[in-house]
Amino acid sequence: MHVPVLLEEAADALNIRADGIYVDGTFGRGGHSRLILSRLGESGRLIAFDKDPAAIVEARSIPDKRLQAVHGSYAEMRPALQSLGVNRVDGILLDLGVSSIQLDEAARGFSFRHDGPLDMRMDTSRGQTAAEWLTIATETELREVIRTYGEERYAGQIANAIIVAQARQPIVTTFQLAEIVAAVVRKFGYRDGRQHPATRTFQAIRIHLNRELEELSVTLPQCVELLNTNGRLVVISFHSLEDRIVKRFMRTQADTDTLPRKLPVREEENRMYHQQKLQIIGKKIRPGEDEVAVNPRARSAVMRIAEKLEAGSKVNA
Repeated sequence: MHVPVLLEEAADALNIRADGIYVDGTFGRGGHSRLILSRLGESGRLIAFDKDPAAIVEARSIPDKRLQAVHGSYAEMRPALQSLGVNRVDGILLDLGVSSIQLDEAARGFSFRHDGPLDMRMDTSRGQTAAEWLTIATETELREVIRTYGEERYAGQIANAIIVAQARQPIVTTFQLAEIVAAVVRKFGYRDGRQHPATRTFQAIRIHLNRELEELSVTLPQCVELLNTNGRLVVISFHSLEDRIVKRFMRTQADTDTLPRKLPVREEENRMYHQQKLQIIGKKIRPGEDEVAVNPRARSAVMRIAEKLEAGSKVNA
């Protein structure tokens, strides 16, 4: 069962207008979308994106003419919306990462807890599977992916073990990969009982394969361009790499002081070089203890909110 994280908080953060146009960049199984629809009036509109064909089937099963489902990445948001005749929206929600249903479905290959084909694609209709990638990845590439996207201290040793194992027998299932990684990590005295020793490696390969951080980085500027004045951008992330990108982007878009302080430039000249586009709304929001108790996967979630400013406006921090 998929339990949406920060459900009410995300809908509240969007500050939904009954007649507004909103985007759910990651429909998943529709928890957030359904709540947004319940707060829209008859003239409101919601466009939901998802790379997962199963999610799109779910979205298109909802009998609501205000909802349009788009099979594709939120990185393609601007051209996709333009093709639907939408140039501006009043709010955008991005709930990043993989859903509980994707993790729990063995055939998707995201989880080391269920044996299944080593797939890991969010869009099962196209692209390279994790098993296919492992057949061509070099040890250097593996090490860099695991170190960069998994922040795994034993990246070098894990990469070497994967290459050695792959030479003996193709790695085609999740249990095969999990056992190889776990054996390496446990060799160095791994003691974190809350996390499986293969967690970071699986996360790294998934992020790399689906280009998650690259797509997030190209999506955020599109969101600012698409938002109407006072429109909200709401992003829920689940690990530090995602959250770092979101935090830095929002801060940059909310900062008017971008030139060196000692540079002899007047304030109005500074604004010529940089236009403040966002105002950060509140502090980051985390799930409460009650939500984490019901849904332990929510414990790492962080939600950040920013609002589009009127062109030429200035907000004092």
